[in-house]
Amino acid sequence: MTAIEFNQQLINQSTPLKNFAYSLTLNSEEAQDLVQDTYLKAITYKDKFADATNLKAWLYTIMKNTFINTYRRSVKTRQVFTPTEDLTLVKPIAGTGMPGAESQINHKHISKAVEALEDDYKIPFTRYFDGYKYKEIADELDLPIGTVKSRIFLARKRLMSELKEFN
Repeated sequence: MTAIEFNQQLINQSTPLKNFAYSLTLNSEEAQDLVQDTYLKAITYKDKFADATNLKAWLYTIMKNTFINTYRRSVKTRQVFTPTEDLTLVKPIAGTGMPGAESQINHKHISKAVEALEDDYKIPFTRYFDGYKYKEIADELDLPIGTVKSRIFLARKRLMSELKEFN
């Protein structure tokens, strides 16, 4: 099939493609964009189309895959903005420099609570918090894994009761 014949067949599929795009997007502008993306991909990958196959089905597949990929991309990048008066709910932007005064006070308060734990609980908890695995902690302290897990659990429980304002 020549390029002119291929392009003519693409144009003949215009109405069904627009209808299918609208059924996917439910928005006329997005549907038009989807049709254009489909045309662009069809022309770009014209050499992948086998002459003896159904052009309409091939175009529908391109359109459906384009729509799905665009949707997935938009879900990953979508952010929800909720107006709020309570600034404690606002998540700070990563990498904005030094931590704020409130954050430093909270860190000191939490550190004091951890330091106040008995060594039997503090050591396994801090090791686990630093990224050690249960097995590594158990080997280091010469304790059974179950004891290590239990002590970490109890340390968390004590810290949660001590630091109720952070729950």
